[in-house]
Amino acid sequence: MENCSSQSCGSNKIASSCPSQTQETKQPGSDEAIKETLDKIKNKLMIMSGKGGVGKTSTTINLGMALADKGFKVGILDVDIHGPDIPRMLGITDMLELTEDKKLAPLTYSDNLKAVSIEALSVNKDDAIIWRGPMKYSAINQFIGEVKWGKLDYLLIDSPPGTGDEPLTVAQKIADAKAVIVTTPQEISLADVRKSINFCKTVKMGILGLIENMSGCVCPHCNETIQLFGTGGGEKTAADAKIDFLGRIPFDGNMVKCGDAGTSFLKKYPDSLMAKAFLEVAQKIIDNIK
Repeated sequence: MENCSSQSCGSNKIASSCPSQTQETKQPGSDEAIKETLDKIKNKLMIMSGKGGVGKTSTTINLGMALADKGFKVGILDVDIHGPDIPRMLGITDMLELTEDKKLAPLTYSDNLKAVSIEALSVNKDDAIIWRGPMKYSAINQFIGEVKWGKLDYLLIDSPPGTGDEPLTVAQKIADAKAVIVTTPQEISLADVRKSINFCKTVKMGILGLIENMSGCVCPHCNETIQLFGTGGGEKTAADAKIDFLGRIPFDGNMVKCGDAGTSFLKKYPDSLMAKAFLEVAQKIIDNIK
């Protein structure tokens, strides 16, 4: 196994947790360890998109917070190896630590919400992770099997855009995972979403539903709704593919500020249309799983 190219896999305390540093000892993320972990997690949802820039990570964060606020135990697994943003958007700057039994302890956001990301193994958060497929495969295996997730109601897996190594590894390792596909309403995004739908069919991953993000924006001056990227494209695509449409999430500029600051949009703007939409989508996910 080649050495880690990021040159920043943490202090001595956690260096052994980097996938490139553990190959000579117990195989990280072994099938037995992965099964043991997954048996304690009721629902596994991969949040995916065909195209970048559709708000997939902010959707993952807000759905995780909404589910946690409803009393569920939630984990967020960031498998976007080259662009990990989950810790920053949660406002967490801690490094991943090892437990007494030599497993990684997830980052804690609240009593009901925790997360794991490759960024929390990097001393310099701006260093690039320059890894080929086998390294990413090993890291994702470890983040499933070598993390002490404990009992969870939901594991939300934030996948990078497209249908490459990361979503394929999740599909192979988590047989009962279901996809939640995020899109914006315009055709240039929907064209790639159709590829994501076909990916799920090819790897036999169930699709829980599709979310239309950035669907309209209320002008703060006149209160009129502006269709930034059109509207209805996600719902039509879901209908054409015969999958559930989970709802529309409007655009709100305050989400950008909250994401950059690592603060909870749902708590800061609970009466906003966006916050209400996320709570409705979270409830629909709960109902669809039942």
